[in-house]
Amino acid sequence: MRLCKGKATLRILVTALTLATGFGAATAARAADAHFVLISHAPDSDSWWNTIKNAIKQADEDFNVETDYRNPPNGDIADMARLVEQAAARNYDGVIVTIADYDVLKSSINKVTAKKIPLVTINSGTEEQSAQLGAIMHVGQPEYVAGKAAGEKAKAAGVKSFLCVNHIATNTVSFDRCRGFAEALGVDYKASTIDSGQDPTEIQSKVSAYLRNHPNTGAILTLGPTPASATLKAVQQMGLAGKIYFCTFDFSDDIAKAIQNGTIQFAIDQQPYLQGYIPVAVLAIVKKEHTTDPAKIRQILEANPKFKARLTTYGLAPSYGPKNIRSGPGFITKENLDKVVKYAGQYR
Repeated sequence: MRLCKGKATLRILVTALTLATGFGAATAARAADAHFVLISHAPDSDSWWNTIKNAIKQADEDFNVETDYRNPPNGDIADMARLVEQAAARNYDGVIVTIADYDVLKSSINKVTAKKIPLVTINSGTEEQSAQLGAIMHVGQPEYVAGKAAGEKAKAAGVKSFLCVNHIATNTVSFDRCRGFAEALGVDYKASTIDSGQDPTEIQSKVSAYLRNHPNTGAILTLGPTPASATLKAVQQMGLAGKIYFCTFDFSDDIAKAIQNGTIQFAIDQQPYLQGYIPVAVLAIVKKEHTTDPAKIRQILEANPKFKARLTTYGLAPSYGPKNIRSGPGFITKENLDKVVKYAGQYR
């Protein structure tokens, strides 16, 4: 009895050891080729970044790499700067970072490039700031370009004046959106912009007051989902829904419904999925091909069948400059709304 039990135990141990060895071999075979980190300025509460997180996971799978996501829980830029310094100290194979505040983050980001760690910047900040920081490229939406493209659409529709509802006036780059729109119309953006704050009730009140004092306003531009929702309430209460040309940056359920019913003409889409996927892919190419030449990197990326399949599936379209890859502007209208809604919050 005891002898049989011993043999059975031995067989179990041998089987377990074999399985463990096999699992270890499989794990080693699947080991990531490189380890990157993406550091954003977004607080934990900002669900907009979920799309970027999903894109990171898909890029990791497609290019056999591993990318950590780090962010300051409360969105504090000083905390973000410390995360960047920690990344430099950990010697990642590559670092991806938003330029949420160039002056605050510059010193920390310089510690990354000083160690020859490949750097890609995304989302916030400008292409010029990215170059000054020594990044391989910037992946994002140039705010002035996006604002001007939206303004050109409004001008083609006969718009001659507008209100820019700026809920992030503390971020100076945000005014580039208003300025681009205004210059497309040929008007002064300063006279057309209000600092609305971020409280929805306050936004609604300020928008209503502006429209009462400027009854000939031809269009409204909001810079994100929160001011869009609050402004929609103001427009509806004033009986202007569908009568005033309304467009917004970014996307949400409220914006989708307003596009569908014709209250909002279009949403300006910076295609956040691309801001997660492309920088991971770029760093993977840098690691494998030993090149930091943007033209060669883009050539390899554009030829990648998995990348092309992602673009087709999610209806995404990056644009390419001499060095940088622009994730936007794209435009969400009634025509492409169904595909966007299908993947909203996940890959759009």
